Amino acid sequence: MAEKQEKRETDSPGRQVTSDYDSADANNSDSSDNQLQGEEGPIVEADCQDGAEDEDATQKESKEDETEEALPMEEYLKTVDDNAMMDRLYEWDFPVFDLELEFKDCILSMMAYRVFQDTGLFEAFRVPKQEFMSYFRALENGYREVPYHNRVHAADVLHACWWLTTQPIPGFTQVPLEEDEPVSKDPNTLTPPPTPGLRTPRASFTGVEESYGILGMNFPALELMALYVAAAMHDYDHPGRTNAFLVATSAPQAVLYNDRSVLENHHAAAAWALLLFRPELNFLCHLETAEFKRFRFLVIEAILATDLKRHFDFLTEFNAKMNEDDSPGIDWRNENDRLLVVQMCIKLADVNGPCKAENLHITWTNRIVAEFYEQGDDEAGRGLPISPYMDRNKPFLARLQESFINHLVAPLCNAYAAAGLLPGHWVEEEEDLNSSSGKVEAENESSPPEDDDSVDDDDATCLKKELQPRKVTSPLTENIKRNHQRWLQLLKEEEKEEQQNAERDESKREFGAVLEEGEESREEHLDSFNNDAGKEETLSLDGDNVTEEQCTQSHSRSRSLEGEKRRIIFESGTIQITEESTIEDTVATGLVSQIMEDTRTELRNVVGMTEHGTTQESYAVQQRLEPTDAVEEVESTER
Repeated sequence: MAEKQEKRETDSPGRQVTSDYDSADANNSDSSDNQLQGEEGPIVEADCQDGAEDEDATQKESKEDETEEALPMEEYLKTVDDNAMMDRLYEWDFPVFDLELEFKDCILSMMAYRVFQDTGLFEAFRVPKQEFMSYFRALENGYREVPYHNRVHAADVLHACWWLTTQPIPGFTQVPLEEDEPVSKDPNTLTPPPTPGLRTPRASFTGVEESYGILGMNFPALELMALYVAAAMHDYDHPGRTNAFLVATSAPQAVLYNDRSVLENHHAAAAWALLLFRPELNFLCHLETAEFKRFRFLVIEAILATDLKRHFDFLTEFNAKMNEDDSPGIDWRNENDRLLVVQMCIKLADVNGPCKAENLHITWTNRIVAEFYEQGDDEAGRGLPISPYMDRNKPFLARLQESFINHLVAPLCNAYAAAGLLPGHWVEEEEDLNSSSGKVEAENESSPPEDDDSVDDDDATCLKKELQPRKVTSPLTENIKRNHQRWLQLLKEEEKEEQQNAERDESKREFGAVLEEGEESREEHLDSFNNDAGKEETLSLDGDNVTEEQCTQSHSRSRSLEGEKRRIIFESGTIQITEESTIEDTVATGLVSQIMEDTRTELRNVVGMTEHGTTQESYAVQQRLEPTDAVEEVESTER
């Protein structure tokens, strides 16, 4: 055992191997390789005694290089500790986008380091910081540059999981775990040792008021660490496409995982491959075999729970366990019950955008919509039907968010709060009194004076108040109410605008139909005039059959019809050559204008007739404009 420890210290300089869990199968990594190297060491040393000095020099140079590499890591960790923005970690509305602007490439590793440091997990499991930071830097570099499912989202989900498990919960009951019981040092006692894997973090949860509790204190440290690591891993190497898209396009991941939770399986497998196949990233080297297997199982189950296709299954199971009348409640000593709480916690953290302040919520909304539109463009380019809400030419942002909150996030948040697991604070009695004082005073003024039995009634009222549950408020519930109301209002405005547009389009269609009917009726009216004029023109040219009187009447009717057609053309508001006009089809627009000018001149002559008396010329003009029965006499006189 001593030789193996010495060899491990030689292979991994900088590690402080002081854990009680160093055994032959402690870390599930390359213990067999270490053993082979340890056996070959004496042979190499016997055959190469002449090169001993060179090996010593090489070792010194390697130690100097390691010291140079350790300095940047120490400076980096000091930067994390001294960062003022990380001191706001206790706020639910943590400014994650401000941190992104300053530390975009290392935001996830910074968050992971601060979470492990705050909960005491480095000390609890002898986690080497060098390997820890190396792994989380490699993990965040494996997140793709997509609008939403990137390293910033992973850091935000990790922060949400940490906040939900470390902040005070009103009325939450702490359940002491078995490892909290002191172990007797008397060898004659039969007190069993602590159960492996049930160590709690350092006492960073102390100082909480009696009426509050902390969710993390009801979890073993191993399960708490599994939750945080799962949050960091849960979207590793996300391509920015949905499971449905990968299945529809027969992506390699969909074929590999048989179309079931494709992305979630890929995230877990790829993140674990990064840890297992690169020993220099193995920060779990001090876990026992049983602890490691349990830890790996918990991380995988937590990641798979983020598949929204199983959302309602988890919600139904949780409500049956916690929120129904005959619910048994969570048994905190039952591993399966605790796992269910872990899964609900990471699910709520994964969709926490609507539960954040408006500015944060709007930013997350814009990012997920941008990723949706990219998938819609990809689907359109492949000739696939565009998925709902992913067509950038048909944006339904308010409808998308209102539906997402109303059907997914709000029921999940309400179930979590109804189970008494949501951090927040009690609503002070003064606030209740301020809100209800007006009603009480009004009732007292209108009520008649009471007799001596009022003292007993007051006691009963006080007892009733004590039996009523105290009100609790949480930033999550307050934010989601405001955000939902905002999207609901926008949705109503959009629906109103759509209704107005539909009515406007309907009016346009109806107006177009009226115009078409008017054109048809006008064409029919003009056609009737053309038919009548055609009949007059087809009179027989035989002089014996046509009298002078008939010719005169025919000429008068033609002039009358011509005037009627002019009236129709001029009243239409357009100056154009129409088939209904008696003018030749080849007549230009200028001829029509000349006809209008002649008509105005004749009208002016009529006006002059009324001022200066009737003349033969004006009388003839009047007869042309207004044909009467005397037309024949005037025309015969002229002839």
